Amino acid sequence: MTKPKVLISDALSPAAVQIFKDRGVEVDFQPNLGKDKEKLAEIIGNYDGLAIRSATKATAKLIEKATRLKVIGRAGIGVDNVEIPAATAKGIIVMNTPFGNSITTAEHAITLMLALAREIPQADASTQAGKWEKNRFMGVEITAKTIGVIGCGNIGTIVADRALGLRMKVIAFDPFLSPERAKDIGVEKVELDDLLKRADFITLHTPLTEKTRNVIDAAAIAKMKKGVRIINCARGGLVDEQALVDALNSKHVAGAAFDVFVEEPATSNVLFGHPNVICTPHLGASTTEAQENVALQVAEQMSDYLLSGAISNAVNFPSITAEEAPKLKPFIELAEKLGSFAGQLTESGILKTEITYEGHVAEMKIKAITSAVLSGLLRPMLGEVNVVSAPVVAKERGMVVDEVVRAAQSDYESLITVTVTTERQERSVSGTVYADGKPRLVDIKGIRVDAEFGKSMIYVTNEDKPGFIGAFASLLGDAKINIATFHLGRVKQGGDAIALVEVDGAVPAELLAKVQTLPQVKQAKALTF
Repeated sequence: MTKPKVLISDALSPAAVQIFKDRGVEVDFQPNLGKDKEKLAEIIGNYDGLAIRSATKATAKLIEKATRLKVIGRAGIGVDNVEIPAATAKGIIVMNTPFGNSITTAEHAITLMLALAREIPQADASTQAGKWEKNRFMGVEITAKTIGVIGCGNIGTIVADRALGLRMKVIAFDPFLSPERAKDIGVEKVELDDLLKRADFITLHTPLTEKTRNVIDAAAIAKMKKGVRIINCARGGLVDEQALVDALNSKHVAGAAFDVFVEEPATSNVLFGHPNVICTPHLGASTTEAQENVALQVAEQMSDYLLSGAISNAVNFPSITAEEAPKLKPFIELAEKLGSFAGQLTESGILKTEITYEGHVAEMKIKAITSAVLSGLLRPMLGEVNVVSAPVVAKERGMVVDEVVRAAQSDYESLITVTVTTERQERSVSGTVYADGKPRLVDIKGIRVDAEFGKSMIYVTNEDKPGFIGAFASLLGDAKINIATFHLGRVKQGGDAIALVEVDGAVPAELLAKVQTLPQVKQAKALTF
């Protein structure tokens, strides 16, 4: 088996390189390559994995040339430099390391808050310039002050914990923070307007999205109490920089400390030079410990995925542990084939897809299996769809996707049923995985069968009347089509019936047309898996 090959195009710890090697992954360490877009584009097609920090820009243009790429690993939390929709469309897993630099970033926010409260950088510059301006730098205490945390995820929670240790009152705005969780970590959950009105210090710890862009704008600043101080160690663009400068000039805002900016590298900025502003060059994750941690984590995560299929901290696919991956694999194969079976028989727009999981499979990571169903279902109609992109594609098309989980209600230890509702009809197909690990079809439209998925198959729905099998087999023989397996099923004698035939080679269109002319036949389709 050929070793997977990873390119490291940014400066990562040598320990990360060693992890790849120790795990059996071939690694090409070129720490300055990320800055050379043309050279990177020339060679990216040779690699299964790309490990980066912030210097490499994984654009749609680059991803298009990455014909072998399976995973992009970002050593750090931010994935702004990766065009995730383009990666998702090509089935490339995008991973980050959200926890490796959490403590470091939180500590930097607290450090900036303390420096801001006591005007440390300004006092230092004045003192070292030979001045002794003891009365000029009148700071404020932080004890008993209220700090407003916008975004109380991993980093925000650490900031809150440190602030509580400094005897501050902590209020937090985060739509995803439950009241129970807020109570556990000792913060008061509030709405954004309430936070803006009450906070003496405001610190931001939220991703940059369309909803959070300029969350602190002129209108938000107008709601804040006079003398507020603002800290941003999260993402440039969360604060309207010009609006902040205007508020600093009017003294409505007493000070600001920023580690991140709208444009980086920030060689010029409207905040620069203001006497009440502290700026650092995106140092949130810049400690020896953090750099080592995220590098080791991304190497471990990428190796796990390339060698075992385990997925950790992916931003565009559910996580799968190393223990789960081998158990999930046959069910993901089954799910994709069930989806493909339904998709190849669907001739009108899909309104809804319901996936029912029964028995042991219901206890597995069903989100990954659902992605496989949607991939198989959509590919016959849309072509370039994969297990990573399928949920996004389904959502874009307004398809309703329901997952139903229940205890076993059949003869099978595990059963997956895919029910597709179209503009014209509803169709169900069920399958399981036997002890041999092979996926099987066990029910089609309520008719029991027991069939493996063949590479080339003919599916026929017909009336259960004498003469059909002989006439059908004769047509196959006349067309020199060799039958590999032949499966039959019916609802009742004389009722609806199906034939599912695996054949050697492709099925000619003229043969299907002849099968369709048989008096008992309602539908005849060629299927490929």
